[in-house]
Amino acid sequence: MTTSPARQTIRPLEPQDRAQWEPMWRAYLAFYETTLPQTQYDITWQRLNDPAEPMHALGAFDADGRLAGIAHVIFHRSCWLPETTCYLQDLFVDPAIRGSGTGAALIDATADLARENQAGRLYWLTQETNTPARRLYDRIATASGFIQYRKPLDP
Repeated sequence: MTTSPARQTIRPLEPQDRAQWEPMWRAYLAFYETTLPQTQYDITWQRLNDPAEPMHALGAFDADGRLAGIAHVIFHRSCWLPETTCYLQDLFVDPAIRGSGTGAALIDATADLARENQAGRLYWLTQETNTPARRLYDRIATASGFIQYRKPLDP
């Protein structure tokens, strides 16, 4: 557990945090103009709280215990590294407090988690047009130069 410059506590999300996590994740998905069925929220929450899964969720909580930001983290193997790789799949900070250091603190906490799990790399993706996030990312990390493509797998 760490405390960010914004005087927030960063810690793993726990089962009792669901009521705060779900609206935060819905807001993240809305930012990316995405909706999911309720069953996917249930599945994701279950996975994030299952110690057998390689998935983790971190939350940034203010002094009043209000969730201010989330990070979803997935560990996976790589053909390029002997160690596991850490993927920061989702990062979202309440728009009212963006720029306060919460996003950077969540990334730092994710890096700490990656080190604890002996990962060889931490990476994440964002949209080209997400200029505010990219300002932060360009300051604290190095862009890989890769572009992601997706191919539908519909039957």
